[in-house]
Amino acid sequence: MNTLPSPVSRRQALGSLAAGGAALAMPALVRAQSASAHVVVVGGGFGGATAARYLRLHQPKLKITLVEPAARFYTCPFSNLYLAGLREWESLGHGFEALRAMGIEVVHATAQDVDAQARTVSLSNGQRLVWDKLVLSPGVDMRWGQLQGYDEAAAKLAPHAWKAGAQTQLLRRQMLAMPDGGTFVMVIPENPFRCPPGPYERAAMVAHYFQQHKPRSKILLLDAKDDFSKKPLFLQGWKALYGNMIEWVGQSDDGQVMRVDAQRLEVETAFGAVHKAQVLNVIPPQKAGFIAERAGVTDASGWVPVKGSNFESTRVASVHVIGDATIAAPMPKSGFSANTQGKVVAAAISAELQGLAPPQAAYANTCYSLIGTDYGISVAGVYRAQNEKIIEVSGSGGVSPLQGDAPFRAAEARYGAAWYAAISADIWGA
Repeated sequence: MNTLPSPVSRRQALGSLAAGGAALAMPALVRAQSASAHVVVVGGGFGGATAARYLRLHQPKLKITLVEPAARFYTCPFSNLYLAGLREWESLGHGFEALRAMGIEVVHATAQDVDAQARTVSLSNGQRLVWDKLVLSPGVDMRWGQLQGYDEAAAKLAPHAWKAGAQTQLLRRQMLAMPDGGTFVMVIPENPFRCPPGPYERAAMVAHYFQQHKPRSKILLLDAKDDFSKKPLFLQGWKALYGNMIEWVGQSDDGQVMRVDAQRLEVETAFGAVHKAQVLNVIPPQKAGFIAERAGVTDASGWVPVKGSNFESTRVASVHVIGDATIAAPMPKSGFSANTQGKVVAAAISAELQGLAPPQAAYANTCYSLIGTDYGISVAGVYRAQNEKIIEVSGSGGVSPLQGDAPFRAAEARYGAAWYAAISADIWGA
C-alpha cells in the first residue's frame, strides 16, 4: 500500500525557496528609496506579473509599469481541463486589479519595439516608455510555415490552442461538433516547446470528454520525438482509464508529421503515411515571443540565452528575460518556472538599484498533469545557478511513482488544483 505524498518531505526545497523570497521583503529592504528608477515589465502572465508584483513588495516607491495587451489574462495551465468540460472558461481568466491596487501602472497595449541604446519601449497605443531596467516575459510565438502547410490561416481550421484564448475555444467547439466514432489527431513538435507535458495531458482530457460523450471516438498522437515528460506515467494512466482510445506514435514509428492540409484535415508523415482527422490539433514548432527578437535578445535558435544568476540577457545589458522565451534548461518551459524566475529577477533588480549584492539565485518547478478527475501525476525539480548556467540540485525533485495507488493519484489531482489556486493568488491576487 502506498503512503500519500508528504507535503513537507516532498516539497521542503520549494518551501525553503518561498521562505527565502519572503526574507527578501523584510523591512530593511522595503524602506529602500529607488523612486527615481523606472522598471518596465512586458507581459502579464506567470513571469511578468510575478516580477512586477515582487518588485513592488521589495520596493514600495519604485516606478513599475506592466505592459500587457489583454485586460484579462487566460492561462494555458488548466486550459486542458476546459477542453474536458471540467472547468468553465472564466475560471482561467485573471485580471490586474490587485496589481493596480499595489501602485503598479498597468498599460493594456502591445509592446512593438525596443531601443536598447535609448532604453525605450514603443507601444501600440503610441506611448514610448523610458526604462532603467526592462523585464521581458513574452511567452512564445508559433513558427508559422516551418511545418509545411501550417500557417495562421491553417490554424483557423486546425487550431494549435497553445495560447489560451480564441484558439482554445475553437478547439473545444470542434470537439463538441465531432461525431461519435471520429478521430482526433494531435501533431506534437520536437523539443523545445511550451509546457513539455501539455500535449499528453491534453490527450487525457480529450479522452475524458470522449469517454463521457463520444465513446467510440479515437485519439491519435503523432509525435516528432520518441520520449516525453512523464512518459511511463502517462502511458500507464491512459491505459488504466481509457483503454485503447489513445494511440501514441513516436518518431521512430513514423510519428513525425511533415505536411499539413488544413482544408482536408489531413497530415502526412515523414514516410508518406496520410492520416485523416475529424478534429485536427496541430501544435507547431515555437520560438520566443516577437518582442524578444525586436529587443535583440534572441540567438540563432529563436530563443533567449540568459545568465543563470539573474536571467539578464547575455546579449543586451539591463534587459532581463523570463519564462517560456528563455534558454534555461534543465528548467522546463512552465508557468511555475516563470513564476520562480520572476521572483529571482525582482530580487536581483531591487538589489542592483540599491547598490547591493544580489541574493543567491534558487529556482523551482512543479508540474501537475491530470489524467482523470481523480488521477494526477507530477514532476518537480529544484535548480540553482552555477557559472551563469542553470543546474538541477542533486537529489531534488522527482516524479510520481509508477506504483502509486488510487488514493495517491487522487491526492496528486487535489494538489494540482490547490497549486493552481495558490499560484494564481500569488501572481494576480485571485
